[in-house]
Parts: sequence; structure tokens; C-alpha cells
Amino acid sequence: MYRRIALAALFVVGAAQAAPAATDPARCRELNRKYETGKAQFTAIEVSLTLFAAANANCVNLATRLLDQGASVDARDRLGARPLSQAARSGHLEMVDLLLERGAPVDARNLAGSTALYFAAERGHVAIVQRLIDRGADVNLSGRSGASPVAAAAYAGRDMIVKMLLARGADGRKPDDTGKPPIVYAAAGGQLGIVKQLLALDIDVNARYANDLTLLMWASGPDEAVPEAQALEIVAYLLQAGAKIDDYDARGRTALMIAAEGNHPAIVKALLAHGADPALTDKAGKRAADLTVLSALREELTPR
Repeated sequence: MYRRIALAALFVVGAAQAAPAATDPARCRELNRKYETGKAQFTAIEVSLTLFAAANANCVNLATRLLDQGASVDARDRLGARPLSQAARSGHLEMVDLLLERGAPVDARNLAGSTALYFAAERGHVAIVQRLIDRGADVNLSGRSGASPVAAAAYAGRDMIVKMLLARGADGRKPDDTGKPPIVYAAAGGQLGIVKQLLALDIDVNARYANDLTLLMWASGPDEAVPEAQALEIVAYLLQAGAKIDDYDARGRTALMIAAEGNHPAIVKALLAHGADPALTDKAGKRAADLTVLSALREELTPR
């Protein structure tokens, strides 16, 4: 199904709000032991690997020693990420502060283009997002497949981070390489608060995105992990905001057909109540009733 291409695959799914990450004392002790035992023979690569491990585990004392002894904040792992990105992704504010104080480039990108800010936004680390913004991080540098930090936060349901990024000039309309802007991810992910934030940017509720899909279509066939009741809130809000109910996509399918295909009875019922036409056919000649495997839903959708 082309609606699902590059939807969840771009992002890391996490909790609604990530808690500050703690130091791993056992891991830090083990890293310290290995470093003390072998530092005389360590190559520059081994020193860098130890710094990355320290950044991930929030071993601030060890990281400080490594930096004092010549480890580089500009070292890169096999994916091109620097220690700052590792610390930001892991949620270690104290480590982020240390690396920034030692000159870590705030906008350094890995091979996919992702910055420390992108990782922190995706994982929901509010304090780190704020710190990076305060230190001049570019809020519009895209990450994987051209997805912006706003898109990453929108998909993961990070309302506060979306608000912070928009307040500092992030482009809430910027599409990724698949043609989807942040609001598509919010609509498909059942994130009503973020949909409201982004629609407040005067985004056309009936705009068409890749494959001529509208926001109502994305909301009517939500991501598989989204409870139907949560998706229904988005559908209801979009209809109230003026979404056209019988617009069709590149396959000739309406929001009602998409909801039927996804076997979402509550969404189907809401669309019918708002006047969706069950008699319409797509380009293959199929009606909404032909697209569901639920017999009760098929009966409800069959024109009488």
C-alpha cells in the first residue's frame, strides 16, 4: 500500500515523553577499567570508540579525561555521527553540555543528514532540544530521507518539542523526500495537538500530498499502532475544519474507502454521518463496501 511507504520506517518509535536518562554506573566502571588497563596501547580509533561509549552511558568523568588527553569531539562512528549526537539521542544533558563546552560542532550531521537536534527531537528529550537551540542549532536541518526535526517530533507525538521548534523558526511545512510534511505524520499518527499546531500555520486542510492524498485520507487510514478512537478525533477535527469528504486520491479512493479498507468501523460511521458517499467507485471500479473484510461493515456500506 503506497500510503505506508516511508511512514514509520523513517522514525524511531518511543514513549510519549522521554524521561531524562541516567548514568549507567556499572557500564562506566567497566569502561574505566578497560581504559586504565589498555590506554598505553590504545590507538586513536580505540580512544574515539571509548569516547562514544562514554557518551552513550553518560560517563562524564571518563569523557572529561579522554577529552583532556586528546580525544576529539569531531570523531565519527561508522554511521558518521559525532559524540554529541550519541549523547543527545541517549538523553544525557550533562554529557551534551560537556561536549558543547569542548567545542563539539552543534550542527554536525551523520551520513543520513541527522543532527544532534534531530535525534533529541525524535527521542523526546525536551531539555536537550532546548539546550541545542540555545547554542544555535539549525532547527531546519533535515535528517533521514529529508525529514525535518519537526517531522520527527510530529510522528513521535512530541507536542512540546514541536512547539519549541516552531517558536524558533522551524519550517512546519517542509516536506521530506517522500513528499510528506510534518502534518501528514501527525494526522496518520493520531496526534491531534500537533495537527492543531500545524494547521494554525495556515496550512490548507484540503492540500494534496504524495499520490494526491489529503489529511483526511491519512487520518482515516491511520498508522497501525494508533487506537481507532484516537484517529477518530483527528477525523472529526479535520471535518470540522472544512476537509472535503469525497475527495479522491490517485487511485480514485476516498477517505471512506480508505477507512473501509483499514477496517475502521467507527471512522466509517463518522464519515457516513457527515455525508460520505458509499456509492462512489475507485479507478478499479470498487466501492467502499468492496474493500473491507468485515461483513457488518460491508453491509453498512452497501447502498440500499
